Amino acid sequence: MQVAWIGLGLMGQPMARNLLRAGHSLTVWNRTAARTQALVAEGAWAAATPAAAAAEAEVVFTCVSDPPALQEVLWGPQGVLNGLRAGTVLVDCSTVSPELARRVAEACAARGAEFLEAPVTGGTWGAERGELTFLLAGSEPTIARVQPLLDALGRQFFQCGPHGAAQTVKLALNLLYALQVEGLAEALALVRAAGLPDERLLAPLAVSMGRSPLLEVKAPLMASDHYPPSFPLRLMHKDLGLALDLANRLGVALPATAVARELYSAVRASLAEDADYAAIARFWPRRPTPDTAD
Repeated sequence: MQVAWIGLGLMGQPMARNLLRAGHSLTVWNRTAARTQALVAEGAWAAATPAAAAAEAEVVFTCVSDPPALQEVLWGPQGVLNGLRAGTVLVDCSTVSPELARRVAEACAARGAEFLEAPVTGGTWGAERGELTFLLAGSEPTIARVQPLLDALGRQFFQCGPHGAAQTVKLALNLLYALQVEGLAEALALVRAAGLPDERLLAPLAVSMGRSPLLEVKAPLMASDHYPPSFPLRLMHKDLGLALDLANRLGVALPATAVARELYSAVRASLAEDADYAAIARFWPRRPTPDTAD
């Protein structure tokens, strides 16, 4: 299948690579052109603009960092919508607002194209292994048409409802992830302040009702104070803001999310590197424990 991929960040590049390895013809575009080089060396074509990438594609994927980036690659002077042909499917894997997803669906329909809202969860390791979970919003025929491509990228697929529904579920999941990780950071801060090593908490947590795969992944990062970005804190901060904006529109109070976003804001401002969102633990200064003191 002739595929165009727009956005080659932490998630986009390994996802695009999996399509190439599955035997699909791939054209790529990224704002920083140097990021296309590795895929071109593996057999992809690099397009000069998003519009050019979309012009010959049967399916166009977008995977960018935030709503302004998506608006630019779609509606910009050389954006996808300027090259999108009738009958093409646009699949957006970004995390944006439900309102923006519905706008994209309307813009595609006006051009005779189809739209599939498809945010993902699973982090960079899931993207690399082709084991992502997809949240889908769109028609069943559209999903069926692109399912062979999705099968190269993920293992779990959930139809969430009409356009906007998948982004709503994705924001709800992300606020839950953010609160879980912030809760672990608070718990570690408490035991550390009492002079105890992390393992005094982490060992019983691993066999308790509070255990979770998420915390098992993030706890070692907090223990080592090393945060390679599987899911960057800057993006979690963005998603918490989108969740709060949606809650305001719906008239739903999210008090814990509001407080958590303030903590993520403070840590984001202090970071010199693009760290994973588990770096929320840096809100609490490390204190030496009997096991870690010189």
